[in-house]
Amino acid sequence: MRLEGKVALISGAASGMGRSTAIRFAKEGAKVMIGDQLDAEGQAVADEIVRANGTASFMHLDVTDEASWRAIVAETVKRFGKLDILVNNAGISGSGVDDLYETAAWDRLMAVNGRGVFLGTKFAIPEMKKAGGGSIINLSSISGTVGQDGIHVGYNASKGAVRTLTKATAVQHGRDNIRCNSIHPGLMPPMRTSGRTADPAFRGEMLKGVPMGRFGESDEVANAILFLASDEASYVTGVELAVDGGYLAK
Repeated sequence: MRLEGKVALISGAASGMGRSTAIRFAKEGAKVMIGDQLDAEGQAVADEIVRANGTASFMHLDVTDEASWRAIVAETVKRFGKLDILVNNAGISGSGVDDLYETAAWDRLMAVNGRGVFLGTKFAIPEMKKAGGGSIINLSSISGTVGQDGIHVGYNASKGAVRTLTKATAVQHGRDNIRCNSIHPGLMPPMRTSGRTADPAFRGEMLKGVPMGRFGESDEVANAILFLASDEASYVTGVELAVDGGYLAK
């Protein structure tokens, strides 16, 4: 198994790409801590993994809150002995507001998508150093590389911040044997917080820009995350891995 003996913490793992990643990690031998604000859904994912003979626990996590991150990292180490992998997956959509320059939406997007990744990294790094190294995978987006119509500018800005924060982390902690890479999903199933990007007509127009001519699946993103988390990617750090059907190749 590709993650045998590894301990992973995944934020936003109650649904979508986070859920798919948690289940895939557990199948590959990892002990998984699931963090999310959706308590019932997050516990259900942990229970599903345990029923399949995997190892997982759930803990409430508000990625914008420093104390919440401190607590979940400490509990992960207490329960499983160490921390090898952090997947900063939690995020919110920029298509759920009508005013694409609404200040409150900007603040919320930057808090969840940007600050959340920063805090996860901040508290994971010391434990990874104790473990002798680790792998951090940050979920950015195609929106962190290019601009788009119909999406709040704070979404692009926050995902762009994740992209460059990833590179900074890779450079600063390479000699600690800590790798950090970003995943850039393309057109995926709508998020819980999606607005216009969940509308079939809007999605149809977006699909015209995808060379492969189809939407991606959460499991396809989970497969890419698995590679970056595993020792197969031992010399891969600071990279941007697009899982986008060719969207960014245009």
